[in-house]
Amino acid sequence: MQQYPFPSPDPIPLPAPVWLFKVLNVVTLALHFVALEILIGGLLIVAVLNYFGAREGASLRLNQAAHLMARRLPIVMTYVINLGVPPLLFTQVMYGQALYTSSILIGLWWFSVIVMLMIAYWLLYKVAERVEARRNAWLMALGAWLFVGFIARIYSTNFTLMLRPEDWQGLYEQSALGAVLPMNDPTTTPRWLTMLAGGFAVAGVWMIWLSTMSKASEDVGAYLNALGGKIALVAFALQLGAGYWVYLAQPDAVKERLGSQTFYLVSGYGWVALTAVLMALSALAIVKKPSPMLSWSGAAAALLAMLAMVNCRDGIRDVTLLSKGFDVWERNIVTNWSVVAIFLALFVVGLGVLGWLISVVMRSKEEGELKLNPSFATESSKEMNK
Repeated sequence: MQQYPFPSPDPIPLPAPVWLFKVLNVVTLALHFVALEILIGGLLIVAVLNYFGAREGASLRLNQAAHLMARRLPIVMTYVINLGVPPLLFTQVMYGQALYTSSILIGLWWFSVIVMLMIAYWLLYKVAERVEARRNAWLMALGAWLFVGFIARIYSTNFTLMLRPEDWQGLYEQSALGAVLPMNDPTTTPRWLTMLAGGFAVAGVWMIWLSTMSKASEDVGAYLNALGGKIALVAFALQLGAGYWVYLAQPDAVKERLGSQTFYLVSGYGWVALTAVLMALSALAIVKKPSPMLSWSGAAAALLAMLAMVNCRDGIRDVTLLSKGFDVWERNIVTNWSVVAIFLALFVVGLGVLGWLISVVMRSKEEGELKLNPSFATESSKEMNK
């Protein structure tokens, strides 16, 4: 096995077993990805609904559906940011010498994420405000989607570059400021496209969930349910194709090792099976009326599928780094179980608070929701064209 110049690990040992960090990383990253994909897919869907809703004589339910989704996107962004911090920290603890190096090598782009994130967040509030006022907002929504999508590209590049120590020296020689964003890794694009396709898929499931969990009228709920089912059905098929592309793009040594790891193999097949279940539920949403059982079944299946996908992603990382001479399971560990117990208790409490906050949002009185009014459709289209 060829050895690569990984920086020396931190002399301070890990304060808990690797398996515990991995469990926490997979759980929190799956939750982060669910919120992220709702945001990625939801933004473009809102842009399309708002664009067509601006046309003369457009159906009122287009505007109402766009409003139902747009006013929730700033809240979704809050979950994206807060749920994104823990898995990043857990990853830094386990793979610090690889992730820190790759982050520095694209440092200029890595720091630009903060600026792009703030702009995207501001645009989300403007989109929600303009949609609620029945004004044209699709360009702003598209702009926010482009910023979020490019941030996802930077993250995909960084978490791929950390697996390629053979490229580090050459990349540093090109730019010591980290101004070069490498595009030569064959796995970066399929990984990025898997996330984008998953965005529309999860956003479709979210629309099915909103059809019964929001205070939408019966007509708008039926529209969200059917449209969400159509979007999710197509997007999940595309995500399966992109996911298979990720596998094909891996080096032969990585594919061989993955095939011999039962845990990751089961996770991969589990993700495919759960995606098939989600496609069946999406097809049901197209032909059936909205129902809480269908909404919650889709939400639960989407979360389980995300957990399986994240675990496969973790397996690819470990197997790839192992082929480069880095074994995360060989880290020095000195466990302080009293501190670990306190942390886990607070972690469980935090998840409980998160669930409570979601329930509060669900129960809150939505005074700003658009009301069905047959005389409003034409007026709405005129105002949005101003």
